[in-house]
Amino acid sequence: MERTSTANDLTDRLRRRLESERREIEELTASELRKLAENSRRVARNALGTIERDTAEATGKMRELLAKAWQRPLIVGLSLWLGFFGGSWATMRWLSTSIQDRIETLGELNTRTEWARAMLAEIEETTWGVELMESSGERWVSLPAGTPVRTAFTMEGRPYLKLSRE
Repeated sequence: MERTSTANDLTDRLRRRLESERREIEELTASELRKLAENSRRVARNALGTIERDTAEATGKMRELLAKAWQRPLIVGLSLWLGFFGGSWATMRWLSTSIQDRIETLGELNTRTEWARAMLAEIEETTWGVELMESSGERWVSLPAGTPVRTAFTMEGRPYLKLSRE
């Protein structure tokens, strides 16, 4: 006996076949989704690794930049400080040397002045107060006050004698 298919049999077979294909499609889709998820994870891990490496590299460069950034102002500040300090020290040294030299010169001039005064006093003592004077091309001798002589004239109580050129 041969069996003939009925509509129900056909529907059942179609249902089973559809169910089987649906399961295959679901399994295939689930498998593809798992592969896609694994690939996505791998790409995300690679991207994260790259981001971490790039961040570490950028952080290292930033540290180097910051290390160099404070050195320049420090060097400039130290240079300025040394310039001001050295310049001030040199100026004070020069001023103190200049003042010391002037004090020594003043002392030497005072000594010479005292020596000249002593010499003048000695000359006056050895010349008995006689002074020489020239006026209008004529030469005169001034004698100490109270000297008895015939004089040409008297000024401030001192007699003056005219010297002749003959």
